Amino acid sequence: MPPVPLLTILSASLAYGDLPLLDEASFSLEPGERIGLIGRNGTGKSSLLGAIAGAVTLDEGEIRRRDGLSVTLVSQEPAVPERSAAPAHVLEKFLHLFKLDAPPVSGGEQKRAALAHAFALEPDLLLLDEPTNHLDIDGILVLENLLARVPAAIVVTHDRAFLDRFATRIIELDRGRLRSYPGNYSDFERRKQGELAAEAIAHHKFDRFWAQEEAWIRKGVEARRTRNEGRVRRLERLREERSARRTRMGSVNLAIGEGQRSGKLVCELTNVTKSYGGETVVRDLDLLVSRGDRLGLIGPNGAGKTTILKLILGAIAPDSGGVRLGANVQPAYFDQMREQLDPEKTVAETVSAGSDWVDLPGGRKHVMSYLGDFLFPPRRANSPVRMLSGGERNRLLLARLFSRPANVLVLDEPTNDLDIESLELLEEALQDYAGTILLVSHDRAFLDNVVTQTLAAEGGGKWKEYVGGYTDWVRQRPRKEEAVSSKKVAPSKPKGAVKLSYKEARELESLPKEIELLEAEQRTLHAKMGEPEYYRQPPGALRADQQRGVEIEALLLKKLERWEALEARQKEASP
Repeated sequence: MPPVPLLTILSASLAYGDLPLLDEASFSLEPGERIGLIGRNGTGKSSLLGAIAGAVTLDEGEIRRRDGLSVTLVSQEPAVPERSAAPAHVLEKFLHLFKLDAPPVSGGEQKRAALAHAFALEPDLLLLDEPTNHLDIDGILVLENLLARVPAAIVVTHDRAFLDRFATRIIELDRGRLRSYPGNYSDFERRKQGELAAEAIAHHKFDRFWAQEEAWIRKGVEARRTRNEGRVRRLERLREERSARRTRMGSVNLAIGEGQRSGKLVCELTNVTKSYGGETVVRDLDLLVSRGDRLGLIGPNGAGKTTILKLILGAIAPDSGGVRLGANVQPAYFDQMREQLDPEKTVAETVSAGSDWVDLPGGRKHVMSYLGDFLFPPRRANSPVRMLSGGERNRLLLARLFSRPANVLVLDEPTNDLDIESLELLEEALQDYAGTILLVSHDRAFLDNVVTQTLAAEGGGKWKEYVGGYTDWVRQRPRKEEAVSSKKVAPSKPKGAVKLSYKEARELESLPKEIELLEAEQRTLHAKMGEPEYYRQPPGALRADQQRGVEIEALLLKKLERWEALEARQKEASP
C-alpha cells in the first residue's frame, strides 16, 4: 500500500497585483522527500511556503495535511523566539552546531539561532526560506548534514551546490505553475533545457499560425464578404490565447565596462597585519594581485575576508606592513551591506543622478532602458530604494556598479538574494570581463565558475593562497591529521583510548567498499531517472525509485559517519 502523502496542494491560486503567483498549482509531498523549491525572484516561493505553514491564505484551492502533521517555517528574516518549545538539552546541541555562544545580535546570528530552534523542534515537515544567505561554508555543510536526517523538508534556495547535495526532487515555480523534476539540481538542469527548447518551438509554430490567420482576416473587401465565420471565431480565440500566454520572465542583461587598462600590478600587500579588539584577523599576509587575476576569498564569518578587501581598496590602514596599489587602478566595490544605496533616492536616481541617460562603454543608453536590462519596469524606476525587496536591491547595486567603468571589480557576497537564473547570468558576465576580480562568496558553485585562485583563512589570522576555485581548495588544503603530524612534538595518546574490537576492525575494512557500492547504485538510479521514457512507468515504480533514493542517501550518511568514527578511534588507539 503506497504511503499517505504528508501534504497535498490542490488547484491553489494566489494573486498579488496583476499576475497570479499561484495559478491552479498542485503537488504532493511524500514522506522522506527533500524538495528544493526554485524560481525567479518575486514568483511567489515565500508565499507558497507561508501557505503550507498556514500563515498565508489561498485565494482558491486547498492544502490537505496528514493528521497531526507538525510544520516549522524559518523565513528569510526570521524572528528568534524568546522561549523554545524544544527540550533545553536538544536546543543546546543545535545552538552548538551552529556556533552560537551568546544571544544572537546580527542578522546572520539570528538566522543561525532560528535554524537551531527549528531543528530542535524536530517537526515532521521543515520549511526553510533561503537558509544559506547568512551562513558561511562550514555552516552550509552543517545544514546539509542535518537536513539529510529530517523526515521531510522544502527549501527555497539559490545555492546550486546545496541543491545538488540536499534535494531528492526539484519543484520549479514558473508562471504560477508548479513543475516537478526528480533528482537534484544537476538533473533538473538537463531536463529543463529540453523543455525550454520544445516550448520555444511550440510558441514559434503558434505565432506563425496566428500571423497567417491575421493576414487572412485583413484581406480586401471581397475576401471579407466571403470569409468563413467559423474561421473568424477561431481567430478571436487565437488572439485571446496569445494575449493570455504568460511568457517566461525577462533576463537580466549584464555587461561590464572594463574602463582603462590597469598596470600589470594591481595591489601588493607585504607582511600586513590587522587586528580588532585584540583579535588578529590578518597576520603577516603577503599577497600579490596582478592584472587579470580572479581571486576568491574563503573563510568563516568573522575571519577577515571583508577586512582584506578594504585593505586592498585602501579603505582601512594595516596595523603593520605595507599596501601598494598599482598604476591606473579603477575599482568598483559591491558592498554586501548595500551601504552605497540611499534608501530615500529613487531607483533611477541611484543609477543616473540628475540625468535621463547612462554613459556605458558601448555608448549612451536611456536610464529606463538600462533599468529594464536589470528587470526594473518603468513604473518601478521612480520607487524609493527603501521600497525594494532584497533581490531588487541586489540587482540595483549591480546596475549601479556596472554603469561605471572599472578595471578592478571588488565583489563582497554579490549572490545573496539573486535567483539562480540571474546568478548564472552574472557568472557569464564575470567570465567575459577582462579586468581583475576580487570576490568574497559562500556560494561554492559560483566560486568554482568565476575564480582562478583562492585565498583561504587558515586560522589565527593566517591566510594561504591556492590555485583554482572552491573544489580545488578542498582537494589541496592540508588534512587535519597532516597538520598534526607536521608538528615537531608528537601528540600524546588520549586517555581512555580503546583499540577496535575484531568485529569493528572488520567493519572498518569493509565500509569503503559498501560506500562505493551505494554510490554506484545512486549514480545508476539518477541515470535511470534521466531517461526519456522513465515517466511512462506506473506510479508505484516511480515512488519505489524515489524511496530507494532517500534510503541510499540516509545509508550513505550513516556509513560515512560510522567510517569516520571508527577511523578516529583507530588513530587515537594507535601508538
